[in-house]
Amino acid sequence: MEHYNSKLWTKDFIIVSTINFFLALVFYLLVVTIAVYAVDKYDASTSEAGLITGIFIIGTLIGRLFIGRLINIIGQRKTLFIGLIMYLVTTSFYFINAGIAFLLLTRFLHGIALGVANTATGTIVAQTIPANRKGEGIGYFSMSATLAAALGPFIGLYMSQHTTFQMIFSFCLALGLISLLIGLFLHVPAIPAREEEAKQKLFVFKKPKLSNFVEPRALPIATITLVTSLCYASVLSFVNFYAIEKDLVTAASFFFVVYAGAVLLSRPITGRLMDVKGANVVMYPAFFILAAGMILLSLADNGFTFLISGILIGLGFGNIQSCTQAIAVKLTPVQRMGLATSTFFIFLDAGLGFGPYLLGFLIPLTGYSFLYGILGIVAMLSSILYYFLHGKKDKMDRKKESSTLAAL
Repeated sequence: MEHYNSKLWTKDFIIVSTINFFLALVFYLLVVTIAVYAVDKYDASTSEAGLITGIFIIGTLIGRLFIGRLINIIGQRKTLFIGLIMYLVTTSFYFINAGIAFLLLTRFLHGIALGVANTATGTIVAQTIPANRKGEGIGYFSMSATLAAALGPFIGLYMSQHTTFQMIFSFCLALGLISLLIGLFLHVPAIPAREEEAKQKLFVFKKPKLSNFVEPRALPIATITLVTSLCYASVLSFVNFYAIEKDLVTAASFFFVVYAGAVLLSRPITGRLMDVKGANVVMYPAFFILAAGMILLSLADNGFTFLISGILIGLGFGNIQSCTQAIAVKLTPVQRMGLATSTFFIFLDAGLGFGPYLLGFLIPLTGYSFLYGILGIVAMLSSILYYFLHGKKDKMDRKKESSTLAAL
């Protein structure tokens, strides 16, 4: 059996985490700048600018959906390089001035490239982390995206105010090139082949079925990710509007900084706790902390409570996100780890991508404050859904494990 101190911070773990950070940084940087670019350069309408921002997510979903099925056939390392090369090529398309339609196509293809590359990094890191440190390792790995979520918008807004959009696109291209170059030094452990996968190589597009595109064992926990991601989607999309309404704009500028700080400080602890004590020890408190954060946000009338809600939401959703990803990987045989990773991110992206659109229909009826209160209740009720979809099973598995150790 592996000792708990099995090495985690290997060269490969650091490389794949760095690549993931650069990819996420480009995504978040462009999210806050591309709509402004579309309006300034092509005189796009508000709806067109929104579509240019959002179509990226649709591309990402399509990329994940198809590459999850093929990653073990193509090979994880090859898939990563395919994604990174696509990422470089599609980033270079931003330099071509060919109208709004071409910019929409660029964003869509760029999203597909991210879906392919990001699914590869998530699968590779799950393969390189020692089995008894999955929760801790994925917690550290997912911090790369959290850090990018805090730095990306800040860098994007700063560059948009002090440089040209050509410089912004050049910076994104440079990050893609660095990712490709450091990827050359990445070693990926081979996955044992199975007879059914040998058949897939011959009949990869024959008789398509659901299990070829998503991992059934990961669906229950991915459903939890989808529901809770609606809470965070409402924060990502509407917290600035809410802050303007409440006259808390100064506090809002620090909201995602304290959110990221809470995630970065807590994940090393919660990841290790999950490995030692099981997922339930982390997940149940996280649901209620998220609920408390959303409800406090709905009641916030000063900068202090506004930022405290950001800390609580970070502690809640930030740890739900990393724990559910670790659970999805742990539930799945190594040969289908790529599909499990893809399935997790498809549900996460669906919640973050389509959530704001759906919640947007409620805001005229509820207002921002009442919406956040409702989503606080949704977060609380998610703990019950989690109990039936995974929590009950996790509790039984821990009991069996304890009984086996006691018998020894």
